[in-house]
Amino acid sequence: MNETPQTPLTDPRAVVIRYVEAVRDGDADVIRDSFAPDATWHYPGSLPTSKIWQGRDAIVDDFLGSMGTVFVPGTVRIELVSTIAEGERVVAEWTSKAQTVHGAAYDNRCIGIYTVREGRITSVIEYADTHHVAATLFPQEAPGGN
Repeated sequence: MNETPQTPLTDPRAVVIRYVEAVRDGDADVIRDSFAPDATWHYPGSLPTSKIWQGRDAIVDDFLGSMGTVFVPGTVRIELVSTIAEGERVVAEWTSKAQTVHGAAYDNRCIGIYTVREGRITSVIEYADTHHVAATLFPQEAPGGN
């Protein structure tokens, strides 16, 4: 039997695909391992989660972790639609579907622009339909909300 030693994942596209698949599969160890310690995640807009998240712990524990609290467990479905890579930059498009704890159906198409260096994600800028995010995930914050 021929065994090849596992080489570290350094191809930027492969790193991003591994990360998105880990989110899809709920693999917390791979999610955390995907980010550089000083990574940033910019989520533009005027939502409670809109800001530049600084550092792996803030991204994984605070930003991504808080998003998990608004979905009904077991209902989240992530599908990677496509990736485009040039050098250390990767654009990934994915869909996110779930039932929210507020009783709404969440169905969004998202784009992330990732920078990957030495096998770790160092920065992300994510674009999504923030109006849909506000209406389904943060209805209490929306005009006319409870």
